[in-house]
Amino acid sequence: MTTAPAVTVVVIVHDDAARLPRAVASVRAQTHRALEIVISDDHSTDDTPRVAAALADRDRRIRVLRLERNSGGCSAPRNRALDIARAPYVMFLDSDDELPPKAVELHLAAHAEDDVDFTMGAVERIRTDTGAQGLWMPSLFDRRRTVRGLADDPRLLFEPLSTNKMYRREFLDRHALRFPEGLHYEDQLFSAQAYTLARAFRIVPEPVYRWYYAPHAPAGSATISNRRHLVANVRDRVEIARRIDAFLAGQGVPPWLREEKDVKFLTHDLRLYAGDLPHREPAWIAEFAALVVPYVDGLAPGAFDRIPRALRVVVGLLREGRYEEARLAARGLAHPAGPRRVTADGGRAYWGDALPGCDRSRRDLDVSDLDLANCPFGAAWFRHEAVRVTQGPGATADLDVRTYDPGLRLPLAPVPARLHLAPAGRRTTTRLLLEPAGRGVFAGTVRLDLAATALPLYGFRGVRHPVLELSDGRGAHTGVLLAPLDLAPFTVAGPARHRVTVEPEGRDAGRLQIRWEPRGAAGRLLAPVVRRGPVRTAARALISG
Repeated sequence: MTTAPAVTVVVIVHDDAARLPRAVASVRAQTHRALEIVISDDHSTDDTPRVAAALADRDRRIRVLRLERNSGGCSAPRNRALDIARAPYVMFLDSDDELPPKAVELHLAAHAEDDVDFTMGAVERIRTDTGAQGLWMPSLFDRRRTVRGLADDPRLLFEPLSTNKMYRREFLDRHALRFPEGLHYEDQLFSAQAYTLARAFRIVPEPVYRWYYAPHAPAGSATISNRRHLVANVRDRVEIARRIDAFLAGQGVPPWLREEKDVKFLTHDLRLYAGDLPHREPAWIAEFAALVVPYVDGLAPGAFDRIPRALRVVVGLLREGRYEEARLAARGLAHPAGPRRVTADGGRAYWGDALPGCDRSRRDLDVSDLDLANCPFGAAWFRHEAVRVTQGPGATADLDVRTYDPGLRLPLAPVPARLHLAPAGRRTTTRLLLEPAGRGVFAGTVRLDLAATALPLYGFRGVRHPVLELSDGRGAHTGVLLAPLDLAPFTVAGPARHRVTVEPEGRDAGRLQIRWEPRGAAGRLLAPVVRRGPVRTAARALISG
């Protein structure tokens, strides 16, 4: 290498021979050329060693490091690469991602603008299934600025990535700052330490990292975030949180800032697992609660006052060991869905079938302030469940619907209701009658004729979720319709050469979901691209003609 490198880019890889060349090519294509590239292979068993060696043969800036045994994470390959890095600045890249062409240039320019310990920039997120693009936490990167400690912007606790940053090597060495080995979610601890220890760091609004992600990847995929079904995954996340707490306390971080970290854990880390609870078995939930509840019980009380009610209810039910009710409550985390019933005591109303057993759970499960019996009808906490969904004759679906009325708002008589479905903004309404089926419970059946659903002339590709509307004569209430968790998807021939699938939503609340896919040449070609303006007008003319 004729020029001393200004930056070491560490590319970590494990069994990713297919995507490694793309990642390395993005580094080789940087506008700033004075680089060294360290490929750190976590003892791959596929063709990665051969691919890495071939890449090194083509570019003298590339060095290859292979760990003697697989570490099972990102920390060890990064740490070993740091041990041999020769440049005064260091960056990290995962083998399934890329750097935009000016990433290194932008980071170095930011370092030249101010005396800082590291720089950080915006992240482009790209879905691998659809190609849709967006920015990661854009509000944090809306302007160029220097931050002098977490107290300047506590929101940064929510931004744990190490890959969108360029660190001074001297800063990392001075604080012996390395990634924790043997644990996943290593970026969270590493970043919390870097934010706290840095004298200053600079933020640039330009994208410096391309993060490819698969939101619906199989549970067994290599991505750690897709392995939340593993109890060990929960254990690692809690352990990392405990280490962050200990570090912040040791650094004398004020209590109000540590509370910000607690809010982050509750609304992000815990929320991810809580959203999966409806799809977990009771035994798994019991193990999960045994790991999580002792930790969250030690968080700042003020943090619980700042989290969404539905999440606080889930925490209270987990603390009480009421795991089946926690599963039910978790279905309201993304979209409002009330309890099936409430329990009254001393003028207070508590979520669920029983009174809470401790004062803390009472605070979490107390829903008295919602005034379920007297609040405006549009804000009532009804719960609508499709308890059974079956394929009917032709292009129809038969639904058994149950509505829960914990505030006893509805009369003890048949209640008219309407089920709305609106693909491409064109509403189709089906009427049904809900009959009393117990105290605060109403049941009814409805047949959805999917062939009669109103669609644009140019077709529709996408998903929609039916909503149920009730009225008390003075106002209307519209709520989501939850699907049976064990619903087996089925497909019918829908309107205007469409294929229609009835299925449960794969995440969040698990709403009933209808998916349309155009059939035929015109539909396949036009539906993905037709949206508005001249294209829409031309498509209408083409199809109607």
